Amino acid sequence: MWTSRTIKGRYQQSYVGWLWAVIQPVVTVIIFTILFTYFVPIDTGGTPYPVFSYVAVVPWTFLATSLTDMANSLIGNMNLITKIYFPREALPLAAMFARLLDFGVSAMLLVLLIVYYQVPVYPPGWLFLPIILIIQMALISGLGLAASALSVFSRDAQPLITLGLQLWFYASPIIYPVSVVPERLQSLYFLNPMAGILEAYRDVLIRGSLPGQYLIYSAIEATLIFLIGYWFFKRVEPVFADII
Repeated sequence: MWTSRTIKGRYQQSYVGWLWAVIQPVVTVIIFTILFTYFVPIDTGGTPYPVFSYVAVVPWTFLATSLTDMANSLIGNMNLITKIYFPREALPLAAMFARLLDFGVSAMLLVLLIVYYQVPVYPPGWLFLPIILIIQMALISGLGLAASALSVFSRDAQPLITLGLQLWFYASPIIYPVSVVPERLQSLYFLNPMAGILEAYRDVLIRGSLPGQYLIYSAIEATLIFLIGYWFFKRVEPVFADII
């Protein structure tokens, strides 16, 4: 119910409505395509750059917008928190599920891009999409729960999250392929859980292959981050009403 309320509130009095879910990643991909096709060409292994980048931009947008909304979810509903008791994690998790709708809408355009550019489809690989999405949602949930709790104690948490997302963006294979990372550093590079998640999306959607072992590493990291984030949130939850 709170997810539905969040979605309605976001698109209320909006002329474009849910199309914003598509406009943001499309504009980003258009800019990247111009830059990294005509000015600084990047080898994508034969995949058209719009498809190559869009496959990664959509999951990244899901993560970035979810974390931003989750970090603000408790502060933005302080009146509700101080009046009645309910499981506080409902607010940040609802913020993530509301962004999941945007993720689904923007993913529809990816299907059209795959058809338009005649990218070969590998149906067995697509069976891994729910698994990849669950791993990503576990990662987002853990980080978002921790971020929402930290935002209650310090308003510095929100600008730090914005800065961290900017740095994380360039440390993830969004505008470039993993192949540009020196092979001796790739084991270290895949300590970034989003690196494995984004590569898994590319493998099953545009490369016609199954995800590599790096997805297992991402799954382990995402699980640990979720457990730690949830533990921290519940540990400090009793004092939210007093501090807010």
